[in-house]
Amino acid sequence: MAAEQFKQLQAFLDSQVLGQPEFTKNLLIAVLADGHLLVEGPPGLAKTRAVQALAKGIEGDFHRVQFTPDLLPADLTGTDIYRPETGSFDFQQGPLFHNLILADEINRAPAKVQSALLEAMAERQITVGQRSYPLSDLFMVLATQNPLEQEGTYPLPEAQLDRFLMHLNLDYPDAETELKILRLTRGEAIDGQAVMPTPLTQSELFAARTQVLQLFLDEAVEQYLVQLVMATRVPANYDATLASWLTYGASPRATIALERCARANAWLDDRDFVTPDDVREVFFNTLRHRIIISYQAEADGINADTVLERILELVPSP
Repeated sequence: MAAEQFKQLQAFLDSQVLGQPEFTKNLLIAVLADGHLLVEGPPGLAKTRAVQALAKGIEGDFHRVQFTPDLLPADLTGTDIYRPETGSFDFQQGPLFHNLILADEINRAPAKVQSALLEAMAERQITVGQRSYPLSDLFMVLATQNPLEQEGTYPLPEAQLDRFLMHLNLDYPDAETELKILRLTRGEAIDGQAVMPTPLTQSELFAARTQVLQLFLDEAVEQYLVQLVMATRVPANYDATLASWLTYGASPRATIALERCARANAWLDDRDFVTPDDVREVFFNTLRHRIIISYQAEADGINADTVLERILELVPSP
């Protein structure tokens, strides 16, 4: 039942976000792997629209927060409100107590706000004053980032980037897709936006997550994904050029993310076992934000994807 519901959800996302099948599939992978998602791309590529469509397809609360330089931690977490009639303080919950959080232009908020969000992402709780409050079992941050306008932005710290399950890069659609987008938005202006007929319930989602974790993962594939991550930490064992490109490798959190995403990818492809192709398919999105490139590599025009491509070439596949 859960598999069929996910197929309907994927079809709904594809009908709302045209020409981005990889993007919509990775949204579902993040949902199944119980992780947070960072989406980067120029403005107007349906990043916000995709998250809103996902929220329509899943049973739960949705809240959008526009990150700005004057945002305060309490704008996310909530705050204690003094009640003069009782002489006591009552806690008023903030947006982080919803199930799906859209953090729009996340890099525009200062460090204190990022710190409050980091606690929620990492610990599934928020702290106000001397008290901590747990968040719901279904909690997911989907953040967007605009790479074109850097004025007034705050680069996300590496510790926070590591908390994102995946980092997706989007690019402009082709002319044929652009025409379909034009017709879709014109139709919505007349008839209104489409609604998911039967949203995925939280119980169905949790059941799907359990099925994902129960997929068969051969030890050879397990060793393969571990070696891919190790190649980012000890690149000199594989290639001198690779070693010159990397300053810091991926953390153990990357290994966990790679396995969870590979499992989710296999489940969405209707398989009960994980293959090396599943690992390779999610490799770039799960590691591109977890490695630090050397200054010399950046000067030579080497980016994270180039490094990861080299790792896939060097690490033998089972």
